[in-house]
Amino acid sequence: MLMRWNNLRLGAAFILTALVLSGAYSPVRAQDWPTRAVKFILPIGAGSGADVAARVIAEKLSARWGQAVVIENRPAGDGFVALTTFLSARDDHTLLYAPSTTFVGHPYFHAKLPYNPREIAPIARVSSTLVAIGAAPSLGAASLKEAFDKARAEPGKLNWATTAGAVDLIVNAFLKNAGLTMTRVPYRDAVQAQNDVAEGRLHLYWAAYAIIQAQVQAGRIKLLAVTSSEPSAIVPGTPTAIQAGFPDLTLDGLVGLFGTRDMPAALRERISADVRATLADPAVLQRLTATGQTVVPGSAAEFAAAIEKQREALAGFAKVLGITAAVTE
Repeated sequence: MLMRWNNLRLGAAFILTALVLSGAYSPVRAQDWPTRAVKFILPIGAGSGADVAARVIAEKLSARWGQAVVIENRPAGDGFVALTTFLSARDDHTLLYAPSTTFVGHPYFHAKLPYNPREIAPIARVSSTLVAIGAAPSLGAASLKEAFDKARAEPGKLNWATTAGAVDLIVNAFLKNAGLTMTRVPYRDAVQAQNDVAEGRLHLYWAAYAIIQAQVQAGRIKLLAVTSSEPSAIVPGTPTAIQAGFPDLTLDGLVGLFGTRDMPAALRERISADVRATLADPAVLQRLTATGQTVVPGSAAEFAAAIEKQREALAGFAKVLGITAAVTE
């Protein structure tokens, strides 16, 4: 019996050694992390509010951690490229910085997902992105109601696009309930859609306000409404979708940092605390606000609860469209 026990111990030690040497197991303590450069994977292109905010936070965290924090934009493939890159890394030094809308809508737009959404574990909520509804000035709509009246008068003539998958679900459910026919235009990098709006090729555009801010200020895009549940001081006088008479188009953006589900809880809390400390810096607060975001720091638990609430709302929209959730690998 003693010999058998010793053999088991030797076998376990051999397996653990092999895992450590292969890199599959990395017993780094939370207080020792990071031991090398940290990478933030973003599912959106450079120039968006979340991208600018990620760079501001990365700069501060780099100074705090004593290691470089690198931003890697992977905007292609409806977010799949960024998500699979992040998850397949299986590395606690590779994190996802993203709006939750990147993935919460995926189960309703794809028959099968190449990843399991539940493998994405919230670490820290950073902000709520101000999502704007912009229109081509050539459309001649002074309000959201006027834009939809034009769509009703000419079924199928108007088109729209968005930077967030979840917005697809919300808008499609709204259009169905309202009996409106509009064409969704897909973009490889939806940030580029702003140019088509400004030139009149795209009629309506749901995007982070930071993306279209310069175009709005230049009069090249007409700002019709914001999707937040409360009016924003960032765009004074602009109605929310609720105030405009279309409450079903309400969406509060949720942006933050994510790790994988197998990341130790102590490490998630360590990173979360560092992020929240960074967001307490008035200079960081000012810079993020300038990107069209409301800074709302939150712990992993708070972030997870907010995302779950968003999932429940999207499930309701999917039901309107008769869509069932996809199978995950």
